[in-house]
Amino acid sequence: MPKKTKHRKLHRGGPIKRVASRGITVSFGSYGLKAMTPGLISARQIEAARRAMTRYMQRSGKVWIRIFPDHPMTKKGAEVPMGKGKGSVDHYVAKTKAGTVMFEIDGVPEEVARGAFERASHKLCVKTKFVKREGV
Repeated sequence: MPKKTKHRKLHRGGPIKRVASRGITVSFGSYGLKAMTPGLISARQIEAARRAMTRYMQRSGKVWIRIFPDHPMTKKGAEVPMGKGKGSVDHYVAKTKAGTVMFEIDGVPEEVARGAFERASHKLCVKTKFVKREGV
């Protein structure tokens, strides 16, 4: 959840259909997990993926999260009639374009990084791909 937002509720919108032009290379770590399809990734999914990676790596190495859930999604209560305005903010999502590097890892062997990213990809709602930094 962001500390401060300009507007509390925003238009929902969907996944951004364009291919990413920024955040497409591995910048911090040696290995990365790249989104191959666009999607809305919730804060819970990001946290679940982070936990799966750190547990598999046995808390060795370093993990970078390159996406942030800053888009509020609203929801109306169960059995609420039509009308009466927009619902309250329920959760936050990160709008991810195809080609965005979502997570990065450094300080572990390549096999461990592949295993960690495989477990993380099961927690996410987009198709993913393992990528290496140029020159590794």
